[in-house]
Amino acid sequence: MATWLRAGRVGRPHGLDGSFHVSQPNPGLLTLGAHVTVGDRELRITRRAGTDARPILRLEGCEERSCAEAMTGVEILVARHEAPELGPDEWWADDLEGCTVHDQGQTVGVVRRLLQLPSCEVLEVAREDGAGELLVPLVSDAVRSIDVERGEIEIDLRFLGAA
Repeated sequence: MATWLRAGRVGRPHGLDGSFHVSQPNPGLLTLGAHVTVGDRELRITRRAGTDARPILRLEGCEERSCAEAMTGVEILVARHEAPELGPDEWWADDLEGCTVHDQGQTVGVVRRLLQLPSCEVLEVAREDGAGELLVPLVSDAVRSIDVERGEIEIDLRFLGAA
């Protein structure tokens, strides 16, 4: 498992006080007072506004618009040991990406990324047979098991109508 978790990317500035929008946010990691790494700097979140889907942050030591502009596009990381505890059947997207997906021993493909759709989260799976991508909803009928330590996910292609 990776030492760092992706919390988002610094987006466009918001106002004059160094605040900025976060693109590709992982809201569970972007809490007021949390320590994040942006580029080579470890900084504390001093302002958290907006919504989980469109958070706005300001970081300690970055109180001017020019500072936010200079960081635009840079990835925001959180040390895994600083991340909140997850409940049962919860995973960080970083842990699912790259997992091999199987259906009853047959390799289906590899997880490219986790997507947030309005109804649920889905795994975007690059098909091994070159047939494009397969979207797998993270629901018990579609996903039989997830073993992050082994990097394997067992799904039900029949339920997905892709068998």
